[in-house]
Amino acid sequence: MKTIAVIPARYASTRFPAKLMQDLGGKTVILRTYEAAVNTHLFQDVFVVTDSILIYDEIINNGGKAIMSSIEHESGSDRIAEAVENLEVDIVVNVQGDEPFINKEPLAKVLEVFRNDFDKKVDLASLMFEITNDEDINNPNNVKVVVDQNGFALYFSRSVIPYPREHNVGVRYMKHIGIYAFRKEVLMAFYNLPMKSLEASEKLEQLRYLEYGKRIKMVETTHVGIGIDTPQDLEKARKMI
Repeated sequence: MKTIAVIPARYASTRFPAKLMQDLGGKTVILRTYEAAVNTHLFQDVFVVTDSILIYDEIINNGGKAIMSSIEHESGSDRIAEAVENLEVDIVVNVQGDEPFINKEPLAKVLEVFRNDFDKKVDLASLMFEITNDEDINNPNNVKVVVDQNGFALYFSRSVIPYPREHNVGVRYMKHIGIYAFRKEVLMAFYNLPMKSLEASEKLEQLRYLEYGKRIKMVETTHVGIGIDTPQDLEKARKMI
């Protein structure tokens, strides 16, 4: 399988404008993320896909590979699909541009799903980890996922799922990590499917896959990535360099 990583990188950000071009120990956030993805040695190629000439030039001028996104997109999946449409590739992994401390282990687990999927029952794979703090469970910014007995996603929500009407019944609350690995043909199909009501309501692109009957295999991990969503996150990250 030819496997590539694609890093969607928008310049604008509601909570932290231009965060990907902020300095992080002498390099920009997006350049550190790109280099971290390359250094996992899991991918035959790594690309940054961006709507910003500043981000494009930052990657190209430092010896990396970047693709300009020509269309305004509703989601990261749409932006990636446009970029890889004409590339010969089997598996596409969406890596978040604001996570410069990429860990190899969870990415390897996601790719292993496809290596073992001889019957092609998996359309895409993603990550989750257990949360136990009530504040985290109730936070709508933490997307929760419930899975069936084989680890396939049943639903994603910003609400608390499952609802705890009964306590002490062994329910685990799982937070979704927005790293995806797609079969290319599934990604391209997504690109041509209109948004439906569940995705529009929750503003979660993964619900489009479920609404159209795609199968998302969830992989549990204990590694929690460090994203840079606010100036405070950036200061914490600078202390780690």
